[in-house]
Amino acid sequence: MSNKNSTKKNWTSWHHLLHKEILNNKTLIPNGANLLIAVSGGQDSMTLLNLINDMKTQHNWYVNVWHGDHQWHEKSEKYALELQTYCDKKNISFFFDRANKKNISSEEKARDWRYKKLSDRANQLLIGNQKNIDIYLLTGHTNTDNAETFLLNLARGSNYAGLSYIDKKRLLEKNIYLIRPLLIFSREDTRKFCNHMNIPIWEDPTNFNLKIKRNLVRTKIIPTLETIYPGCSKRINSFAEKMSNYNNEQKDLSKLAYLACKDANGVKRESLNSLCFEARCTILNTFLKKSCTKQLSSKNLKDLALSIFEKDRGQINLPEGLKINWNKNYINLERS
Repeated sequence: MSNKNSTKKNWTSWHHLLHKEILNNKTLIPNGANLLIAVSGGQDSMTLLNLINDMKTQHNWYVNVWHGDHQWHEKSEKYALELQTYCDKKNISFFFDRANKKNISSEEKARDWRYKKLSDRANQLLIGNQKNIDIYLLTGHTNTDNAETFLLNLARGSNYAGLSYIDKKRLLEKNIYLIRPLLIFSREDTRKFCNHMNIPIWEDPTNFNLKIKRNLVRTKIIPTLETIYPGCSKRINSFAEKMSNYNNEQKDLSKLAYLACKDANGVKRESLNSLCFEARCTILNTFLKKSCTKQLSSKNLKDLALSIFEKDRGQINLPEGLKINWNKNYINLERS
């Protein structure tokens, strides 16, 4: 049976939804793209792998798989080999990296390791790329992951950006894009897809370790909220999307306000101080971002806005050898 006929036979409503999403957003995963799919072996990444692989002929995609072994459980090497065999049977290129578990002792360190290795593998593909096309890194994040992230960031006290919807696409580095195609699906959708298609799953036992914060949110908090308010995950996602739109709007408005407060001599102190406190903080943050890559904390930004408002003259040292100084008329940045 040809690939085309095989794909037609296996075509489901999930294929249709993702295919429609890609057709409606032609820049998400372009025709002829070189793809590197991060596959853990769980239901989300296996859904992503199979959907993309089934659709590759329609979009002329080149499909590659990357798997990272954290060595967090005794069967991790066995799972990696079985996943490689699965990909070999489907004639999918398979890349594999094994971590030193001492170096990835936290969720954050493990995530940083994964993205570093993914980028390394993507750069290898770029070097061997005869057609000089971009590399698209695909991850299996669903809108359930987005709801979990929202709750975690809300509990941590994040700002608007931290409460925003996960980006479907962003540039990681030159010629390498990170894509999250499954944000249109929930974890329940991926479970149903794997069951319907009889797709094997290699469930990481550490996903049930409640000492990991995300696992606690996933297995305890969200199910409890769903019991109290059924459908709350979808509403959380909807709100996070609104927060993304609001955050983008605020960024654009703050740029306009910053330009209105600035001239060739610096930021006009009188214009800045005529605004409300929150607007002053936002404009100062926009001003500082022009030269300072390390963002000030919310508290430090508020203290700075108060000082500039209350004192006609002052100077405060900032990260990266910068200092902000002001007089009665202007606010400026300079190197120490």
